[in-house]
Amino acid sequence: MTSLTFKGNKIKTKGSFPKIGETAPDFLLVTEDLSEISLTDLKGKRVVFNIFPSIDTPICALQLKKFNSMVSTFENTVLLFSSLDLPFAFNRFCAAENIDKVITTSDFRHASLAESYGVKMFGGPLDGLYARAVIILDEEHKVIYSELVSEVTDEPNYDAAIAALK
Repeated sequence: MTSLTFKGNKIKTKGSFPKIGETAPDFLLVTEDLSEISLTDLKGKRVVFNIFPSIDTPICALQLKKFNSMVSTFENTVLLFSSLDLPFAFNRFCAAENIDKVITTSDFRHASLAESYGVKMFGGPLDGLYARAVIILDEEHKVIYSELVSEVTDEPNYDAAIAALK
């Protein structure tokens, strides 16, 4: 169990957040066209994996936009975003913001990230949603960067994440 804060109030997550050097657990997520994608489908690609509470919050939206602009030039790298939002919310947001270089996914169907990635929040007003996290995987899906943001309302460390890709 990991302790985080939301606006200074303690919350917890259950499960194990992936650490540097570990192989990332597989998942099954729903894409914008309602098909499913797993980590295995991205074999041979580096993955910048962003997990967050909801695209309809300012920090989550900013996180998607910033990573979209920062990562889109990296070769053999997939930018993957996931929350419990429905795929329709991602479609609306990406269309409005002209974002087309990311894979947006929802975990509404399987909740495959909740415990295997240790991101489901317990307690506080966002109870049941996912915490903010960035995990970067190499081509073999070993974790090369791992950040579970300690204050859910804070942005991740973009510079450290990008440095891990270089």
